[in-house]
Amino acid sequence: MRVSARGRIVGWMLAVVGLALSISIFATWTVLLTRLDDRMNLEFSNEAEKLRRYAATALDPRTGRPVDDVAELLTGYLAYNPPDRWETFFSIVGGQADRVTAVEAPARLDTDNTLVRRLAAATRPDHGVTESAAGTVWYVVIPVTVSADPRPGHFVVASFYDLHREEIVGAIRVLSLSAVAALGLAGAAGWFVAGRVLAPIRLVRRTAEQISDSSDLTRRLHVRGDDDVAALAATFNHMLDRLEQVFVAQRHFVDDAGHELRTPITVIRGHLELMGDDPADRAETLALVTDELERMNRMVDDLLTLAKAGQPGFLDIEEVELADLTVSVVAKSRALGERRWRVDQVAEARVPADRQRLTQAMMQLAANAVRHTAVDDLIAVGSAVRDRMVEVWVRDSGPGVPAADRERIFARFMRGTGQTGGHDGAGLGLAIVRSIVEAHGGTVRVVEAPGGGACFVMTIPIRTTL
Repeated sequence: MRVSARGRIVGWMLAVVGLALSISIFATWTVLLTRLDDRMNLEFSNEAEKLRRYAATALDPRTGRPVDDVAELLTGYLAYNPPDRWETFFSIVGGQADRVTAVEAPARLDTDNTLVRRLAAATRPDHGVTESAAGTVWYVVIPVTVSADPRPGHFVVASFYDLHREEIVGAIRVLSLSAVAALGLAGAAGWFVAGRVLAPIRLVRRTAEQISDSSDLTRRLHVRGDDDVAALAATFNHMLDRLEQVFVAQRHFVDDAGHELRTPITVIRGHLELMGDDPADRAETLALVTDELERMNRMVDDLLTLAKAGQPGFLDIEEVELADLTVSVVAKSRALGERRWRVDQVAEARVPADRQRLTQAMMQLAANAVRHTAVDDLIAVGSAVRDRMVEVWVRDSGPGVPAADRERIFARFMRGTGQTGGHDGAGLGLAIVRSIVEAHGGTVRVVEAPGGGACFVMTIPIRTTL
């Protein structure tokens, strides 16, 4: 049988609370019994002391002299000192029970001849335990002598232990019933609280099951509060965000690869099927196939770069010197084409970024500018810091980008309509640039360059959590 987490939590809670209450009740029971024993022993000592003080000061009301009759002395003390609850006093004179307290006792002990004879034999204060109709009785017997009376006297203090103990048992019974009621209330409250606490966890489980069944990664949990459970829900949502990004990137990669690689594969297959035995024809076909394979290789590399964008580990952050980055990109770009390369401006600042990825983005923009310009056209690279933001740009003196295409050209496999002549690009370069910039927490846009042409501007925060 499957036990829910809610049931286990409430069960463990009730077990702990029940154990704590049991220990508390047992400790209370032990302490109360110990105090009862101590109280009864103290009461016996007090009665013996009071009897001694009374005997020392007792006077015969008829003569005004000290009492010289042991029976009269004990009878006077019984009248002077009434017993407490569940106690009884009686006297023994000459070996026989003489007088008993006027307060009715739970059971008569002075009528037990065997007990009276045993008590009458005591020659010094003694205590013991006996049984009666009212249960166990603790007693103490105190011998009393009067010099003018040869008869032996004994004063007996008896306390009905079981009746005192029954009061404690009743208190413990009430305490136990209260503990059971408290345990029931704790169980009900624990069931309610556990349900409230585990509700987000059950929601996480159901959401995970629904995602597993439907592969719908767009579902999210509603986060309320700022406790650990809310943090769990937020972490689960963050995990779903990352998974959704991974699956979207994977789906895009599969779709893009299937869409874009189908054409070169078809071209290669067609030429290989039509290739004859003529050496010139074979050489031409092999050259074409090699060119297509190289284009496919570049396309796969670009698709992999886009698939990795946004994933952990895509960026390797370090402190990048912008001036050095700007100058080095211009130096590397000169090999791309015979253009008038220029450094517009350099920013004397350092920014936390991935130097290689930024270089890759700037080289893509530089290559894009070469494809859209002619020999001796201007291509300029610059960087600046404005309002706590770093701007890095690549501009050219080419035909520019029509306003209608300025957003569209950053999509995958999209090409502008104003380029000078065809090229074998797959339309992934600007998509890679945008992915790199967005991974740095920035944006990229294209505007009209001063004097005409296109100016691609990358904007990156100086302080950003990556």
